[in-house]
Amino acid sequence: MDIFFNAELAVPLFQILILLLSSTLALLFGKVRLALLVNYIFTFYWAYIFNRDSLMEMGLQKFDYYTIVYFLLGLCIFLFAMVGFLFQKNNH
Repeated sequence: MDIFFNAELAVPLFQILILLLSSTLALLFGKVRLALLVNYIFTFYWAYIFNRDSLMEMGLQKFDYYTIVYFLLGLCIFLFAMVGFLFQKNNH
């Protein structure tokens, strides 16, 4: 766990601006679940895809079963959220 507490990961400023703009627009239009999903996708991308090389340099070359299960659960959450958007009830 010490690796995660001492990690310094880079996030480009334009991606943070895109995240803030898209989240703000989703919230302004009353799409709270969409805003949460956008934040989740950006966090997932920054943690596992964008900064993958930095994490590998810190000694995470060997992924154990817990890391794989954590990653797959993240993908499942994303898929469940997308299915939830497809079958969303309108209370109007």
